[in-house]
Amino acid sequence: MGDTICNGTHSKKALLSDPQLFDAKFEELVTELTERDLRDPGLADALNRLREVLNYNVPGGKKNRGLSVIGSLRELLPASQLTQDAVQRALTVGWCIEMLQAFFLMADDIMDASVTRRGQPCWYKRDGIGLDAINDSFLVESSIYRLLRRQCRDQPYYVHLLELFNETTFQTEFGQTLDLLTAPPGQIDLNRFTLERYKAIVKYKTAFYSFYLPVASAMYMAGINSEEEHNNAKHILLEMGEFFQIQDDFLDCYGDPAVTGKIGTDIQDNKCSWLVVKALEVMTPEQRSVLEACYGRKDEASVAKVKELYDALQMPTLYHTYEEESYQRLQELISRHAQKLPHSIFLNFARKIYKRNK
Repeated sequence: MGDTICNGTHSKKALLSDPQLFDAKFEELVTELTERDLRDPGLADALNRLREVLNYNVPGGKKNRGLSVIGSLRELLPASQLTQDAVQRALTVGWCIEMLQAFFLMADDIMDASVTRRGQPCWYKRDGIGLDAINDSFLVESSIYRLLRRQCRDQPYYVHLLELFNETTFQTEFGQTLDLLTAPPGQIDLNRFTLERYKAIVKYKTAFYSFYLPVASAMYMAGINSEEEHNNAKHILLEMGEFFQIQDDFLDCYGDPAVTGKIGTDIQDNKCSWLVVKALEVMTPEQRSVLEACYGRKDEASVAKVKELYDALQMPTLYHTYEEESYQRLQELISRHAQKLPHSIFLNFARKIYKRNK
């Protein structure tokens, strides 16, 4: 995939890579939101707060979702059609997806009582923030639509993007609802942890916004509006999203916090994780009794017993086998469903997530 272009100016500066262009675009968008959009002097403190919220919560991740918009657009359009304005709009839409994720994560951290996120304290855990972070998350979400309106309103795909972002937000919130209902605070019921429920949570909470949204955005920006083509892409990307979440669940337990940037709490939080769902399928009644006594408990001894149980059931081996099978299944889906779309869109995404360690 070609990933260098002119940096969006008319100067003769060296070519910049997409990640460099993307990083440079963020500060420009923050400035647009906080200095060029609403100019009421009475909002000065609120606009300063918005700048602080955006800078702390939005840019710290791997940025795979946001970068996938410009990356996919490069595969869909010939270089002759990829104008500087088109590149800049793709970078903006990419950051809108990163803002959507930040909005979800800020709220999710409060609901889960998480401590760290991306190697730093969760926003709500910072001194003087607390539950004010709820309103801050609303500001981040609203910023998405300010940017789309300011930068894409005159484009033929503008309404498609609005509907796509709205629909994806709704789907993700339904996924979060399923997650919360499956493991309500203080109610530990392992019978709720079925593979069917797990797959539904993952599809709606993670796969749509993390995988379908960036590629679908690029498709609309490239003029691909066909429902058939979007459904074909969705088949592949939702499968990829399911694997991504299973990988995330595995890393929550077995990843290195120094690498992942967060301390795993799925066991303490009574999460319907892939590890517990698969463990329930293969464990003995005696092992299930241990799990029932320890899962969803906050004390270190209980957490350690659950991890010992996972080790005894050889969950890392089971996971690595699943990873290989999932990759093969993905290749088959690409061959079957991406007959009119460049395979590279999906393969580029796959290369970023398979065998990752954070």
